[in-house]
Amino acid sequence: MARVHIDGEALVVEIEGLDKLWALKSRLTIPLVNVRGATADPGIVKESKGLRAPGAHLPGVIVAGTFHLDGEQVFWDVRDPAQAVVIELTDERYNRLVIQVSDPRATVRLIEEATRKS
Repeated sequence: MARVHIDGEALVVEIEGLDKLWALKSRLTIPLVNVRGATADPGIVKESKGLRAPGAHLPGVIVAGTFHLDGEQVFWDVRDPAQAVVIELTDERYNRLVIQVSDPRATVRLIEEATRKS
């Protein structure tokens, strides 16, 4: 699971617990000007992930790490699809972040409000 907050002009995603090990990341910091938006999307886990490098993918258990698909890089950290949020980025290493959060609606609202202000 991930925890999302705003720190000044940046979106900060902190990976929690053992997911740090599977995702091989503990924190992502993205300038708000590079965040295009966010949506809650429980169906995203059914889509093709592409090539895993590095990370973990055990269907029905966890998707974590960096995945490459159609020339894009996507960061995943999802165990429970019902709590998945997709964050669209521009001019960043990752094109999208697909993360599990405790409250998807509140997370989307936080990101949308922060990007409107930046």
